[in-house]
Amino acid sequence: MATTTTAPPATSAAAPFPQTPAPARRRRIDATYVLFLVPALLCFTVAITVPALLGVFYSFTNSVGFGDYEMVGLTNYLALFDDPAIIGAYAFTIGFAFITVIATNAVAFMLAVGLTAQIRARVALRAIFVMPMVISGIVIAYVFNFLFSNTLPALGQLLGLDPLESSLLANPDLAWISIVFVTAWQATPSAMLIYIAGLMAIPYELYEASSLDGASAFGQLKAVTLPLMVGYIGINMILGFKNFLGAYDIIVGLTNGGPGVATRSIAMTIFTGFERGDYAYQMANATIFFIISLVIAIFQLRLTSKGEAK
Repeated sequence: MATTTTAPPATSAAAPFPQTPAPARRRRIDATYVLFLVPALLCFTVAITVPALLGVFYSFTNSVGFGDYEMVGLTNYLALFDDPAIIGAYAFTIGFAFITVIATNAVAFMLAVGLTAQIRARVALRAIFVMPMVISGIVIAYVFNFLFSNTLPALGQLLGLDPLESSLLANPDLAWISIVFVTAWQATPSAMLIYIAGLMAIPYELYEASSLDGASAFGQLKAVTLPLMVGYIGINMILGFKNFLGAYDIIVGLTNGGPGVATRSIAMTIFTGFERGDYAYQMANATIFFIISLVIAIFQLRLTSKGEAK
């Protein structure tokens, strides 16, 4: 009788075997990065971070910028809220920034729509409209100071327009209009470039589809362009508002904060206080102003992050 032996099942060569993960290798940092990063980091720390921290420290003292001082706690901060000059500077600066950012973005958006249309010489026109952005703010301010103080009153007298016969810069109720106009004139090109980039990113097929549906040019603007440009509008509004809060050079060149203190911004108030020996007091003012700017910057960062996530 034959005996049958059963061979054990062969092990498949493809059967998986547990593998020990290879040890993670530490990535070496290229010396080139260190060579460029460390000097920049040291300069930033020495020129910005350390002075800022010292300024916050001195805001709790009665220092005049040199010599001995004593700690006074929150005295400077509490005094800010009872100072009409400080409150007036914040009111003017916030109101000025709010009006200017609206005017700037309205003009910039209209220019961007026009300069992305199929018109002749649009590239040359873009170059012309960008020119104010590359000119120094103080130079622009002095040029417009001459225009508002001399040319415009002469034109008003020639045309018999009584409101224009005297300089706007000397009128405490109207001087802010000239500041808004000049600031918006310089800031419009940068906002316009952002809008042009956003408009050029919109697929042309969307306009073709809406045109086939019978949408007019205004209808396309309302149904296609504006919804897709909301993120760009938000970024421009926040960037502009944050920048206009620090307005200084144009105001100095146009009115120097006058007439009186009618157009004195927060930045002007801080620097003027340094000259008068209110060092610690204005350091407290600068600290509060920094906190406000930081909150706006964080809000802007969150907004841009949401836009990228979409």
